[in-house]
Amino acid sequence: MSGGDAFREWHGRAACRGPQMVVFYPPDTGEQRDERRWREAQAKAICEQCAVVGRCLEFAVARRETHGIWGGTSETERRVLIGR
Repeated sequence: MSGGDAFREWHGRAACRGPQMVVFYPPDTGEQRDERRWREAQAKAICEQCAVVGRCLEFAVARRETHGIWGGTSETERRVLIGR
């Protein structure tokens, strides 16, 4: 199975799919600190209910994903995991 096929296999079962995915990335217009905290808390709450959260985090760390909430972690939290 290629990397893209593996991604599609678990991503299709992710709890973030659908209209709620808007909370996983900041709006194009920017946001205040409190708005960001609220948005990230909402996204992480969805991750807590997700059956593939571990696969999502592995994917984000392997790709060094720099944007959004992936696998229940923020960009800053993933940088700590990656060690940079």
